[in-house]
Amino acid sequence: MNDKYESPLSQRYASEYMLRLFSRDTRTRTWRKLWVALARAESRLGLPITDEQVAELEAHIDDIDYDVADAREREVRHDVMAHVYAYGQVAPSAAGVIHLGATSCYVTDNADAVIYRDALLYIRGELLSAIKNLCAFADEYKAMPTLGYTHYQPAQLVTVGKRAALWIQDFVSDVEEIDFALGQIKFLGCRGTTGTEASFCELFDGDTSKIDEMNRMIADEFGFDKIYDVCGQTYPRKTDARILDCLSSIAQSAYRMANDIRLLQHDRQVEEPFEKNQIGSSAMAYKRNPMRCERICSLSRYLIADAQNAAMTSSVQWLERTLDDSANRRISLPEGFLCADAVLRLVGNVTDGLHVNEKIVEAAVREYLPFIATENLMMEGVKRGGDRQQLHEIIRECSMAATARMKNGEPCGLLAELAKHTEFGMTESEMESVLDPRLYTGRCAEQVERYIKKLSPMLEGVGGETAEINI
Repeated sequence: MNDKYESPLSQRYASEYMLRLFSRDTRTRTWRKLWVALARAESRLGLPITDEQVAELEAHIDDIDYDVADAREREVRHDVMAHVYAYGQVAPSAAGVIHLGATSCYVTDNADAVIYRDALLYIRGELLSAIKNLCAFADEYKAMPTLGYTHYQPAQLVTVGKRAALWIQDFVSDVEEIDFALGQIKFLGCRGTTGTEASFCELFDGDTSKIDEMNRMIADEFGFDKIYDVCGQTYPRKTDARILDCLSSIAQSAYRMANDIRLLQHDRQVEEPFEKNQIGSSAMAYKRNPMRCERICSLSRYLIADAQNAAMTSSVQWLERTLDDSANRRISLPEGFLCADAVLRLVGNVTDGLHVNEKIVEAAVREYLPFIATENLMMEGVKRGGDRQQLHEIIRECSMAATARMKNGEPCGLLAELAKHTEFGMTESEMESVLDPRLYTGRCAEQVERYIKKLSPMLEGVGGETAEINI
């Protein structure tokens, strides 16, 4: 029986990988690895910490008694010191050197940097898989004419593949943002209570080169080649804002694609995957609701809003440190990552199973093609001696009349009406000869081919996968 609230992100939507990455266990183990790295560096740089003490700490990284830590935190009201105590209980010979010279943010902020980096790398992989799915879809339908829309009103023709290329381009820009954000995540190091490293000046008897070497040693151990040049007690919270902005950007791209698919599914042109036993509605058994795309939009909206947390937190950090960031960050950053993961799992699932109802697409093109062809007819009429302005007015009047007929459920009849005007110098049969949809898609197929080719180095080795979703 589940009688306590669970986040829907963990219960229904996020992947096992992301749930493990943001688990209490991963966080605590990362803290302990940081304490081991600090002790090892301090030992090698001459502080009175023995190899045996470092080895004992290393041997008990996974030996975590949360009951002890929780009881201690209730007593001292400090989570880091509670875990220092719990660690010391299982590594008694090293208990006195754990956290030597450090402040809480040594473990909390550096652990966050490690976890956020790994999470961004995982998100990047999910993005690339979705892009590869969409590239395959775009390539398959690169030359298939479809009705284009501006203002969600029928416009000139595009192709099904070209429209997908627009979605791809959005997601590619998100990969670029992730790469930038990854390049900006730096290691905090062990910098002391206000970032002055004063405690280490004391420990190393004023030898500041050892402080720099200690921080480089620890950073290297966790795969970081950059350390913040200056800091207060924490790393700059603008880093969090940059990360959540990056996740928000993914949500914006996903929302745009999913919303387009919802509109197209309304017209039965393109549909998201629908399984054999799937129920579309509890009341209307015939329904095929685009529930995956609706869920993408729903979660994306949450993620876009969540990004505001980091911006507000970054803007109100007082001087060298304040603690009004902590509770907010414990929620907004993990939930943001879990949400981005959930969105991309759905995006991967949808992009791998998009279905085009080709006959419906063709019917929509045929219905509006006479209107689309009018510009070409006007140009041909001018070639045959007609007046461009006069022909434009004839087309406008006949188009309005044809539209009125269509709204009344009658056939369009536009070409037949235009052919009655001798100013064009064309018969109805001659006008119908320009009703080949391929004449009106411009460079769509070429643009898709060229873009996919450009992306091929980025996608080399990436598996286009069907992401499994829980529900």
